[in-house]
Amino acid sequence: MKSEIKTAVENKMRQIKIVKVVLSAGATGTDLEKAAKLLELISGKKAQIIKSGPKRRIPAFNVKPNMPLGTSVTIRGKSANEILKKTLGGISNTLDDDQVAKNGFSFGIKEYIEMPGMEYQREIGIRGFNVTVVFERAGARVKKKKIKRGKCPIRQQVQKEEIIKFMEENFQTKFL
Repeated sequence: MKSEIKTAVENKMRQIKIVKVVLSAGATGTDLEKAAKLLELISGKKAQIIKSGPKRRIPAFNVKPNMPLGTSVTIRGKSANEILKKTLGGISNTLDDDQVAKNGFSFGIKEYIEMPGMEYQREIGIRGFNVTVVFERAGARVKKKKIKRGKCPIRQQVQKEEIIKFMEENFQTKFL
């Protein structure tokens, strides 16, 4: 009988995958250099400096146009899974349900020395950083491509419950 309905596991187009892991840290001045060194130490890749917009000015926070405000590193592929396992070790592999949203989740690490295998670096000091993980399904390129761009329905987005299930199965993450 061929009228059996395929489950999400059998259908390859419904499977979710990790697209990228973004490490970021906000800082200015000499702290910005230390934050960039930290992200390069963790990821093994060159950190990108994030600047405010060319016309962006926020006097209350002393933000001027084109002012460097932070640094980030984007990791894709197999190394993204390795970095995610390493950073999850820094928070004892537990996350809160509120940290998970559609298509991804984020968490912060207060001190990088909490991660397994990391030692204190004098030139960096004690610093923290943020980790953002982005998920998607096969076929998401349709809305990103330049020629013959299309729309993706809401069912194409990765829901919060699916992310929680994926993390529990593949990374043994506990959710509070």
